[in-house]
Amino acid sequence: MLVLAHISDLHLDGTERATERAERVRDRLWELPGPVDALLVTGDIADHGAEAEYEEAARILGLRDRGAPFPVLTCPGNHDSRAPYRKALLGEPAGDGPVNNVRVFDGAAVLMCDSSVPGSDEGELDEETYAWIEETLDELDGTLPALLAFHHPPVALHHPLPDAYRLRRPSALAALLERRSEVAGIITGHAHTPAATTFGGLPLVVGPGVTWTLRLPWEGEGAADREAPPGFAFHVLDDEGRLTSHFRVAV
Repeated sequence: MLVLAHISDLHLDGTERATERAERVRDRLWELPGPVDALLVTGDIADHGAEAEYEEAARILGLRDRGAPFPVLTCPGNHDSRAPYRKALLGEPAGDGPVNNVRVFDGAAVLMCDSSVPGSDEGELDEETYAWIEETLDELDGTLPALLAFHHPPVALHHPLPDAYRLRRPSALAALLERRSEVAGIITGHAHTPAATTFGGLPLVVGPGVTWTLRLPWEGEGAADREAPPGFAFHVLDDEGRLTSHFRVAV
């Protein structure tokens, strides 16, 4: 059984508000009385893609001095910038290619895919990323269930803001999923609202936002509810390959 904590859309920008909300969620997760296997962060970690924002993220997420109590897995969003993301957050040489990584656990794998498109708020898994997904799954040899994690949902969430900037070419992703039965589910962010639906016959779970929560059209005026507490999720991939998600807020 794999247990993931999940946060998304921190939008760290150097302000006290953004820092406090991210640290509030961090503290809640760091103080869990029982272990989780990893923390998954699905993009828009920085607000402007600045190196200093990733340095703060690395500090908050325990990637530098403090040390996180479990692995921290990240993938970029449309507000992120690949070169400073690599340098300041991952401690890797700066580079502009897609940031794709995999973490293999005992009994499951998580593929962190780059759906960012430099210069655009829309998302796309490019041909290099699709090839990487196929090669990575081939290396796992179908022996482990896998979760795909990226920023942009590939389906409409029934709000004009995230629906205007969702994943391009969802049919390409659907075709991959049809070929790869080892994929057990998809985890995304971007929409700032906890949501659960399906895509390609698989569970698709959208994580809540840390910085603010999306107010749905029938909930009132204005898209951003900045007073709602930051949210997070727990995802459980059990031994039967079933993905179950639980949503929480940090008050």
